[in-house]
Amino acid sequence: MKIERIKLDALTCDPANARKHDQRNLDAIKGSLQRFGQQHPIIVDAAGVIRVGNGRYIAMRALGWSECDIVRSNLKGSEATAFAIADNRTAELAGWDDEALAQQLAALQIEDEALALSTGFDDADLRALTEAYGKAEQKLESSAKEIDVDGFSMQCKCPRCGFEFDPKT
Repeated sequence: MKIERIKLDALTCDPANARKHDQRNLDAIKGSLQRFGQQHPIIVDAAGVIRVGNGRYIAMRALGWSECDIVRSNLKGSEATAFAIADNRTAELAGWDDEALAQQLAALQIEDEALALSTGFDDADLRALTEAYGKAEQKLESSAKEIDVDGFSMQCKCPRCGFEFDPKT
């Protein structure tokens, strides 16, 4: 696999791309690109048609970028189409560990609010995750009650000999 740096003008969005990018998605991609730069290449076929990375390409153009990194795929026709669909679908099938995500996003917010927002989760998302996780924490804390062991007659019995005793005495 060879990464090449080329002009965005040399690329073409896949006209048959089934993946759609609304403004919220494009804003999230732009935020990520602005903060982190291009961290993985766009995948194109021999003709320069984008097979994976159409959203990144659109966001790069909107940001005024003139170049990007690409990898050329040898896949053609139906194989290239199936790969593009598989790449998007496999990412979509992944899930989140909401508790771990909430903890990580909360830590990022404490460190740097803009960094937290560069993840693609907006203020409403961050608030909802934090509230959901916070409520789970509060529920666990409120269900834990101290028990006064002095009020109990705690008789214990030895499993070997059957001797009964009170551990408080």
